[in-house]
Amino acid sequence: MNPPCNKIKVIHVITRFDKGGSAENTFITVRGLDKARYDVVFIKGEGASPRGDWGDLETEAVEANIVAAREHHVRLICLRHLVRDLHPFSDMAAFFSLIRIIGREKPHIVHTHTSKAGILGRWAAYFCRVPIIVHTPHGHVFWGYFHPRQTRLFILLERWTARITTAIVTLTPQEKEDHLRFRIAPEEKFSVIHSGIDLGTFLPDRSQPAETKAVLGIPPEMTVVGTVGRLTAVKGQEVLIRATSELIRQGEKIFLVLLGDGELRLDLEQLTLRLDIAEYVRFLGWQPDVARIMAVFDIFCLPSRNEGMGKVLVEAMAMGIPIIASNIGGIKDIVRPEENGLLVPVGDAAAWAEAISRLCRDPERRRRMGDAGRQMAPRYSSEEMVKMIDQLYGKLLNRIRLWEN
Repeated sequence: MNPPCNKIKVIHVITRFDKGGSAENTFITVRGLDKARYDVVFIKGEGASPRGDWGDLETEAVEANIVAAREHHVRLICLRHLVRDLHPFSDMAAFFSLIRIIGREKPHIVHTHTSKAGILGRWAAYFCRVPIIVHTPHGHVFWGYFHPRQTRLFILLERWTARITTAIVTLTPQEKEDHLRFRIAPEEKFSVIHSGIDLGTFLPDRSQPAETKAVLGIPPEMTVVGTVGRLTAVKGQEVLIRATSELIRQGEKIFLVLLGDGELRLDLEQLTLRLDIAEYVRFLGWQPDVARIMAVFDIFCLPSRNEGMGKVLVEAMAMGIPIIASNIGGIKDIVRPEENGLLVPVGDAAAWAEAISRLCRDPERRRRMGDAGRQMAPRYSSEEMVKMIDQLYGKLLNRIRLWEN
């Protein structure tokens, strides 16, 4: 294989290139890899949301990322049939398209992201005899997503596909432990590389929270509880809404802000109406300047039922916001109880209400937790993540003597 200018050719593959954590992580990687050393090709799924749950602002932001990737000399290929949901015809069409592209490009490395792209992309790379196949699950689907029968099938597929995979990148040590517990692959195949964020975007003093509160119609005396994430079942926003309802019933002066969009938005909005708390809740959809809104949060909550890492937790930490999060998955590697936040049982609305109440009533505790999080955030920078991925590629290339650094 002789890529142009004797570079290392790497192909990244993902289904959904939106503004979610896995897509942002992949975008930062392909943009950040040193183009003096790497010839980068990025294969992504269709350009629009198949469910129509992207708003205009998110669509514009995704298009801006596409432009930025091209400006950083990344070649983009869009596969119409590479979709997130299971669809036998589309999946087969995407698989053969991947074989055709990978066979033509002849890369040294194929690096897949998320479950569907991970299965199709890795087997396509295997049939094209790509020497190094890397996969980043960005979490896992071992619980919280599907019916138990479907979950067992995914676990079997992951085990079979791991046999042809050179390395699996998990975002946290806990995610690695989950994969080991389900016997996905031997331990030596795993590398832990955190999801990186652009710390400069989340400076705690870059916004005017009082002005933003006024625009959102939030009285200044209210304690603002906020969350960020796609409005979908696995993110658990229903639990947060029910906990908020209980606290308001008890007389707590709190306001709930939800950033993000998704298929459950209407259901969640109707739930706030049934609980008679709609006037204390704001659904803001997806916003291009997340930090400006997060600046009004007194407490950041992540009630997910499954989470590989929770990149948004690091964003909250960088802004000095104390955290309450589910005691699940990779979250446990980010949130240190009583240091930068609190952990609560998954799906337990009463426990969520109690934890929120504790922080609402203790501003000094919130300040200490926020300061601790701000000090921890730099270890999760995007630069550090790209450096670690580069080091992993170098190690794998040297191991099979394909490349001399």
